[in-house]
Amino acid sequence: MTLSHSSTIILIQVLLSRTKVPPTPPLAWIQRMYRKIVPLLVGLSASLVSSVNMNQSDAQAQSVSVRAETVEAMSAIYEPRQFVSKAQVTLQYRLLKPIATLPGKKFPVVLFLHGAGERGDDNLQQLVHGAKEFADPLRREQFPCYVVAPQCPKGKKWSEVDWSKESSTLPTESSESMQAIKELLDEMVEDGRVDANRIYITGLSMGGYGTWDAIARYSNFFAAAAPVCGGGDPTTVDRFAKLPIWCFHGRQDSDVKPIRSQEMVEALKKIGSAVKYTEYPDLKHDSWSATYSNPKLYDWMFAQSKRPTTPE
Repeated sequence: MTLSHSSTIILIQVLLSRTKVPPTPPLAWIQRMYRKIVPLLVGLSASLVSSVNMNQSDAQAQSVSVRAETVEAMSAIYEPRQFVSKAQVTLQYRLLKPIATLPGKKFPVVLFLHGAGERGDDNLQQLVHGAKEFADPLRREQFPCYVVAPQCPKGKKWSEVDWSKESSTLPTESSESMQAIKELLDEMVEDGRVDANRIYITGLSMGGYGTWDAIARYSNFFAAAAPVCGGGDPTTVDRFAKLPIWCFHGRQDSDVKPIRSQEMVEALKKIGSAVKYTEYPDLKHDSWSATYSNPKLYDWMFAQSKRPTTPE
């Protein structure tokens, strides 16, 4: 018979309460008690481990289920699209349109860059995080815009840097995916659909790195940036010192250490930038859930605009 861990504890307590301990316990008595209690303790330990494993399995199964439900719901709102760059790189992406569009009316566009776990070629997984918050009906009414959510292929990165290092330098060339994204956005601007003064970029983890990479390369293209738990090259901050930036990171993050955001923010502040920085004291790598569920992010982002500049 297998006892629950609560029953095992009660049994040990009863056993000890009914046992008269000699003033000087002889070795035989100690050995006898050892043989009675140790198996109960072993069973208790196994029961606790089993319970923890079961809870973890349940949580993982629930997480997978939630992800699948989110992707299914968002796939009905975000239109599947495909773009082929000048270099013949195929970019899979999803597009969220304003609820109501009018001929000649231009809208802001948000470029959303997903993390490493959503890479692939199904044109779906990039909808797991962030997409739901941008597609909130009330938010779409308040801030009508296009949301472009591209998917990075497996084995590729938005920015080809080593995430395991505590510092990195901006690669000489942009990644194939990043170049394709820029060409796609340029096309949207040329088509007259997008307000070129209100192009925003945000991304999480790998997408946070991509965000810092993009604003370093195309500093006059974006109106605001919100990198989440990413990192960049501090020597490039003079390129986007005047760009409105709100950076986010979890203080307990061991996947992408907070120093990666901190060094960017510190470098920006040294040259007079008005960069905003939010560091969540108790959060680990998932700082995006708190970030994208914060209404203040959208109030801040959509309030940003830039003057017309010469096209890059």
